[in-house]
Amino acid sequence: MSENNTTKNTSRGDRWKRIGRTASLIVDKFEVWVLLISTAGLAVLLIANVIARNVYRSIHFAEEIAKLFIILITFIGTSYAARKARHIRMGALLEALPVKVEKVLILIISAVSAAVMFYLAVIAFNYMVDLQSRGTLTPSLRAPYWLFIIPAPIGLFLAAFQFARTFIKNIVEKEVWLSPEQQDEYEDEEIMLENAMASIDLDKIELKETE
Repeated sequence: MSENNTTKNTSRGDRWKRIGRTASLIVDKFEVWVLLISTAGLAVLLIANVIARNVYRSIHFAEEIAKLFIILITFIGTSYAARKARHIRMGALLEALPVKVEKVLILIISAVSAAVMFYLAVIAFNYMVDLQSRGTLTPSLRAPYWLFIIPAPIGLFLAAFQFARTFIKNIVEKEVWLSPEQQDEYEDEEIMLENAMASIDLDKIELKETE
């Protein structure tokens, strides 16, 4: 009976890991493509607007579309930075601390960051709903302004999700994880030297005699 329960628990754990990997892959593709399209679109739009201004006149909706791209890059980029550990952090200070203290601080930082990001996501969502109820339109395109705010609550919620994943990752794993996909990047010099030496196959190294 105990073996069956162990097998069931293992299968459930594997199932949740597969679900987690699939969800992470989907979020990764979404963030990367949004950032890629937004950055490229912003560059093309600004260049086209400069050319149009010199040839005839500026594109009247360029500023509004540029704002949309900047909002996308800012808030979706926040989630991407949290997932890849590219956000601002006190790496030098954490490196100088003992591993246990570093892990505790990472847990606290991750929990607080997740709570703050989720709270900001709620505020951004309420602001978007308020704009929708008012019927606010953009000056040039006359489009609903709340559509331009959609990336804010989505990006902030995804960032909260990534910080929550970091918290859970550090609870489950023994090592220190700066994000769900980035382990502590600072390694002891002796460990780095050992890994480097282990990767070298001395049998394949041939010394050439000098004439």
